[in-house]
Amino acid sequence: MSEITEDVVKEALKDVIDPELGYNIVDLGLIYGITINDSQVDVVMTMTTPGCPATNYIQEGTHQRLLAIDGVGTANVDVVWSPPWEPSMMSDDAKRYFGFA
Repeated sequence: MSEITEDVVKEALKDVIDPELGYNIVDLGLIYGITINDSQVDVVMTMTTPGCPATNYIQEGTHQRLLAIDGVGTANVDVVWSPPWEPSMMSDDAKRYFGFA
């Protein structure tokens, strides 16, 4: 079993794609925080808009992907709306992809 680190979690969460934008939730800047306590991983995240119709889909996909990480026993995903997401939160790669850079 490998050590669970924030980098391991972020890399795994790049597999979760926002179905409307077709891009991963990490590079979109939707992940606000990751807490690791032994085999438990807690993620605080947001959506691009409070009315996002894919909220449940993305939240469940995030939860399932966390549980698939070697060594993760429990996972919690909390969706928050503050601070509100904005395009400046995206990675440089995502900004280029969407034409913001």
